[in-house]
Amino acid sequence: MTIADKYVILNELRADLLSTTMNSEPQLNEIQIHEVSENNSYANPREFYELINNCNDVLRNFDIMLSQNRLTENEYEQRYSDIGALRSWLYLQVGIHYGNIPYITEPIENIDDVKNRSRYPRISFDQLLDELINFTNTLSYLTPYSSENSIITDLDGHNTSKFFINKECLLGDINLWKGNYTEAASHYKNVMNSTDDWDIYRMPFSFPNAEGIAVEYLRYRDQDTRSLINSKTDGWGSMFVRDRDDLWNTEWIWSLPFDSNFSPENPFIDLFSMQGGEYQLKPSQQVINLWNNQTQLNGFPYDARGRRFSYFTVNEQPVVKKYLYNYIDLETQMPVDIFNRDGRWYLYRAAKMHLRFAEAANRDEEHRLANALLNSGIQSAYTVEGAIDKTDIEQTHLPFPYDFDARNGDFPRYRSTWHRNTGVRGRAYVRPVPVVGDSLISIENNIIEEAALELAFEGNRWGDLVRIALRRNDPSFLADKIYSKLAAENNPQATSIRSKLMNPNNWYLPFEWETEEE
Repeated sequence: MTIADKYVILNELRADLLSTTMNSEPQLNEIQIHEVSENNSYANPREFYELINNCNDVLRNFDIMLSQNRLTENEYEQRYSDIGALRSWLYLQVGIHYGNIPYITEPIENIDDVKNRSRYPRISFDQLLDELINFTNTLSYLTPYSSENSIITDLDGHNTSKFFINKECLLGDINLWKGNYTEAASHYKNVMNSTDDWDIYRMPFSFPNAEGIAVEYLRYRDQDTRSLINSKTDGWGSMFVRDRDDLWNTEWIWSLPFDSNFSPENPFIDLFSMQGGEYQLKPSQQVINLWNNQTQLNGFPYDARGRRFSYFTVNEQPVVKKYLYNYIDLETQMPVDIFNRDGRWYLYRAAKMHLRFAEAANRDEEHRLANALLNSGIQSAYTVEGAIDKTDIEQTHLPFPYDFDARNGDFPRYRSTWHRNTGVRGRAYVRPVPVVGDSLISIENNIIEEAALELAFEGNRWGDLVRIALRRNDPSFLADKIYSKLAAENNPQATSIRSKLMNPNNWYLPFEWETEEE
């Protein structure tokens, strides 16, 4: 949790969804304009390797504990798999941001030795992905812990069920980066199928007059902007603050809480809040423009996920809202209690998984399915008007992992497992985006733009841009988006920064830090 701020800063400020403010310290401005000095603390890889080294030490000691019968085989497999997966996730982050890096799997005494190329040679990011796939595939325990497991408990008032990295999602992500699209989709689908519940991880619609986590208006009042449902227990934004209830569990896969009574302190209030914080980062004009270019199903010309749920305005300045729900009053937008700095680190949720699955499916030539999950859901996309045989519609008729059944009938009554799926944009109450020209590229562009609209500020954007640019061998995909952000804010360096980013070697941070002797 000590790297939560670094995770968000590197993945969002380097990309196009976050911008610096007049209050930003110089190191943050370096990150934004891609001119990072070697002593920039946010860009320092040492902290990642300290965590990796801790993982290596724990894994070695698990081996010792197993050999001494201090752990049962089952206990060993569960704990080893958790720490091993966490190490793979850390290495994926290091690879995304630093490119060629040392891959070390044994604990070392002096962390500064990591910089010694003769002792720890560096491998390419593509080689790193191979190493991560090979290792993570050896982990023997991939399923989430059941509620009966003693590891799942209440810790200082926080249930630990979502504290642990989801290993299937991790394997999905690593394979997605590598280009193993069927394999990636299979891992995501395993998570989607991990329960028979119609709502958990399946992006369901919300019933009228019932609590939900969709963009929705009061019944029969969808033409009244004031009727948008927006409270801490109902509406799309409630997923960021509601009290880990059944609805929260339908969306969140991996989330860690910051508690005012314990270390580490929540870093996001200082980063984002004008009241009680330092307001060092704000939503970029680029992402605000993206939200304002959407149209809701009721015709309103903006995406409510933006101005109503993801950010708000104070003194004509945009403020990131997602990390402040616990801190502010939704009506006054002022702190409820400046000493209560509770919050959460948002790491993985259902919408992210659906977008990643759609990205993999699209590259695996399943364009219709990818478009369905992106837009209005399985049932809508696979309904055949005038079909006589009602049992042959509302389903994909595809092999795993692309088999989805969304049938919903009353005579006789039947409900299939995906009948409530409404798609990412459907849940957000925005109109479907069209496919223009080449299906593969058009849908992929739509998916990556939707990830900005849905997941803004959650720590995914830089990786999304790098992944697509590498896949297409097209650095302009990344460079143009950074240029657009800077140009929208009249940054005089926009053109020169775009030119710099047209060289993929300039996407990576310097792999340097000062040793204690230095």
